[in-house]
Amino acid sequence: MPRSRLPRRDQHATAALHEQSFETQRPTIAEIDLQAIASNVRAIRQRVRPAEVMAVVKAEGYGHGAVQVARIALEAGATLLGVALLEEGIALRRHGFTVPILVFGGLFENQIDSYLAHDLQMTLYDARLAEIISQRAQALHKTAGVHAKFDTGMGRVGVTSEPLAFLQHLVSLPGITLQGLYTHLATSDETDLSYAHVQLQRFRTIITAARAHDIVPRWIHAANSGAILSLPESYFNLVRPGVMMYGYYPSADVVKSLALQPAMRLRTAVLLVKRVPRGTFVSYNRTFQTQRESVLATLPIGYADGFSRRFSNNMHVLIRGCKCPVVGRVCMDQIIVDVTELPDIRVGEEVVLMGKHCEEEIPIYDWCEKLETIPYEVTCGISSRVPRVNV
Repeated sequence: MPRSRLPRRDQHATAALHEQSFETQRPTIAEIDLQAIASNVRAIRQRVRPAEVMAVVKAEGYGHGAVQVARIALEAGATLLGVALLEEGIALRRHGFTVPILVFGGLFENQIDSYLAHDLQMTLYDARLAEIISQRAQALHKTAGVHAKFDTGMGRVGVTSEPLAFLQHLVSLPGITLQGLYTHLATSDETDLSYAHVQLQRFRTIITAARAHDIVPRWIHAANSGAILSLPESYFNLVRPGVMMYGYYPSADVVKSLALQPAMRLRTAVLLVKRVPRGTFVSYNRTFQTQRESVLATLPIGYADGFSRRFSNNMHVLIRGCKCPVVGRVCMDQIIVDVTELPDIRVGEEVVLMGKHCEEEIPIYDWCEKLETIPYEVTCGISSRVPRVNV
């Protein structure tokens, strides 16, 4: 009987759950809405049909938890998984995932045997490395599944010259099966898509040449989140949603043509409340001084958790659905907020740092604006000492 495509909750997962249960005694947690992720995957699938969906779960599922995200994404209709590192792929295999897993990152010679042992598909762009893979695969009586990657304008990993010759050499090597052709689009999240069209045309030229020589792999893919939203001609027969799967748009400029549900909500609780006189200095370096008698609340979260030091005197949190300003420097483990306007604040009250609370919201894009960054960096930056709790 063939193995199920979805993993069971094995011993590794059980151990992780026990560990998480202990960690959640801390009030600072990132709530993960797995049903939001499932809804996003279903919406993507509906948009790109008949193309398949590769759920990108690299970087610990963009900070949401790779194993649980992979599981829910497959249940929602994804058919492949994508990661950046060999170690990420091995971790998924050890948790029981049997679907195809493509590793996007660069491949080193000393890693080949591990790729083969765990049946992980490789990103290939080097003819010399292809020959070594062929030799190792034959020696180990394995078949290496590879996706040939082409640099059509990203300037990163990928074949840059004589793509047809590279493919012809690749398919001639024993022990290697060419599973896919792909490229990566550099500007699909911009308003001006002209460069993305240039890249796609270059990629189509490679595909046409390959087909003319009977090189027709199972998967052809180019579409990342921005392209899924803006470039239907990039779908081919497989798409690679990343940040949009977690409910976030890749940039402020991208066409928001698909409704997405954010999956992460960051919250903590009031640790201490104190009334201080006018003229009190707050936190390191005395960057804030109270201008009136004030009530200050200390919260058990800091830059070691991913709440950036750049938020010092420059961010709000939500308590009872009201915005309360961060005052003074953000510390490694704690921040201080001014709650003077709220009566009778008590220790243990919920505080939301990102996400909805009552009728108010601090969207991830507020963080992005103040940090001059993108949602990817924000969610990946919520550190591992912040437990992820499914809601």
